[in-house]
Amino acid sequence: MKNRLPLIALAASLALAPALAQQAPVAPGGDVPARFAPPTAANDYIKREAMVPMRDGVKLYTVIVYPKGITNAPIVLTRTPYNASARANRMDSPRLLSTLPLSDEPFVKAGYIRVYQDVRGKYKSEGDYVVTRPPIGPLNPTTTDHTTDAYDTIDWLVNKANLPESNGRVGMIGSSYEGFTVVAALLKPHPALKVAAPESPMIDGWMGDDWFHHGAFRLANIGWIASQTGYKGAGEDPATGIYDNYEEFRRLGGASEWAKLSGFDQLPAWKRMTDHPAYDDFWEGQALDKLLAANPSDIPTIWEQGLWDQEDIYGAIVAWEALKAKGKLGNNFLVMGPWRHSQINREGRSLGPLQWNGDTAAQFREEMVLPLFNQYLKDGPAVSLPAATLYNTGEDRWDKFAQWPLACERGCPSPLKPIYLAGDGALSFAQGTAGGDSYVSDPAKPVPHLPRPVNFGDGRWADWLVSDQRGVDGRPDVMTYQTEVLTKPVRVSGVPIADIFAKTTGTDGDFVVKVIDVYPDEVPGNAKMGGYQLAISLDIFRGRYRDSFARPSAIPAGKIQEYKFRLPAVNHVFQPGHRIMVQVQSSLFPLYDRNPQTFVPNIFFATKADFKPATVTLMRGGAQPSRVWLPVVR
Repeated sequence: MKNRLPLIALAASLALAPALAQQAPVAPGGDVPARFAPPTAANDYIKREAMVPMRDGVKLYTVIVYPKGITNAPIVLTRTPYNASARANRMDSPRLLSTLPLSDEPFVKAGYIRVYQDVRGKYKSEGDYVVTRPPIGPLNPTTTDHTTDAYDTIDWLVNKANLPESNGRVGMIGSSYEGFTVVAALLKPHPALKVAAPESPMIDGWMGDDWFHHGAFRLANIGWIASQTGYKGAGEDPATGIYDNYEEFRRLGGASEWAKLSGFDQLPAWKRMTDHPAYDDFWEGQALDKLLAANPSDIPTIWEQGLWDQEDIYGAIVAWEALKAKGKLGNNFLVMGPWRHSQINREGRSLGPLQWNGDTAAQFREEMVLPLFNQYLKDGPAVSLPAATLYNTGEDRWDKFAQWPLACERGCPSPLKPIYLAGDGALSFAQGTAGGDSYVSDPAKPVPHLPRPVNFGDGRWADWLVSDQRGVDGRPDVMTYQTEVLTKPVRVSGVPIADIFAKTTGTDGDFVVKVIDVYPDEVPGNAKMGGYQLAISLDIFRGRYRDSFARPSAIPAGKIQEYKFRLPAVNHVFQPGHRIMVQVQSSLFPLYDRNPQTFVPNIFFATKADFKPATVTLMRGGAQPSRVWLPVVR
């Protein structure tokens, strides 16, 4: 039997040979066709791709999606650096409601044409990409910018030959960078642009949005530069082999050392950043709130800002303020919700440990944005949005204001009210006796913005602003002041101002100020919130800019200086049984880079030897009392 098995196998193979010979050979070009198009007959929508020409001949990749059979429909446009094709495809589905993102659901149900476009130089668009490309002028000697690209795109979309399904009216919407492109379109808008919704837009990258806050550089966003400018398409943060970003950045001197190790020094965007550490013409010349003030728009615009936006907490409100100052309050509406960055594109039922009364993000989309867009794009019923709609984060409800803020330095129903740092860690609306509290700020042991290990990809980045501040309370380099237990509510609605008088043994230094709601020791039904320290407003200020943002100067060692700066806006009620707390410290790391506390021309290039401990003394009472000016509503 053993000798017969090979003969049987040979016979079988000979029998199969004629059949194999009759099969087709491998096709030239392999198994991947030049174009593969799955059937779409069952889809309830049409998806088109177009290369839309700009005035300089560059073509921008554009995705157009709309329900089958639609006619005379309005257009909603988003211009993005984050892959238009992916943005327009939440999931593969024959149903448009499932295909487009969650935030588009109201537009889908209302029969809109939805358009996403890759900005110049990203993904499938032609041309050169420049991070937040400045407007045409001294910083941009070309003939194109985001304003002209938006204009040319809208001009193409409303041409019946290109999109016969449209009614010739366009609205723009987008969050973060996409919000920036919306605002750019408002500077010289196309006549067909009828309404806009910039959400958490990047307005001023030095003062308080992505890159800096009052001169302190945000290390948390450093990887974005490489992922956006190192690649035309998707990119990744550089791998360093160190999980704890706190340790990773602490081992080095200035941020330029990390950049060199990671290859960032090859990137033009990084070089521009390090060439302009102060608020010079480079930053001021592209600050959109100033450009809007010079070119105030008549387009009805709803400005959205998250009250705990960890990336762009500054821009929308200052843009709204700039237009308000120009008499444009009638067509500009401010909405501030209890959200992290871009949470309005997702569910808004909670943030960290905080639970809200329903889906606040859906309420914004369905009850504010859609009615405004319907009014101007569909001749829908007129809506009456208040000048400002802010979520009351202490009473868990929306507040509507014909005039806002309720308290400010001038021109408001109430003036700001100072709350003073006092002796023995007290905080009081009455000024106390003169004194001072000292702490040692050591760059080798900076105060972490979250409990270690800190990794920007560990899932805590989104809601870190609502994290429990007991994580640093009690550190010798964090000064804590709090009121007695409140016996009646204290309502604040406006923009707090930190006003710190301090002296330091160093020649530079940072000041972080936090306004905190301290929960009662016991919270019925929610034991974990007992004693919780919730920051309702916090920010950082780099001391070298105390006299001028454009011209930094060394701090005179041992001499009292004033550090006065704006904190993020609030609309909150400190409830009876709670306390008001203020914390002051000199680092918030690795979210922000460390100040060497030795004055150097450019902190980006500080060396390890420049980083030195300094003793900081906060002044209390007397002629130079440290305080926070709160927008207390009388």
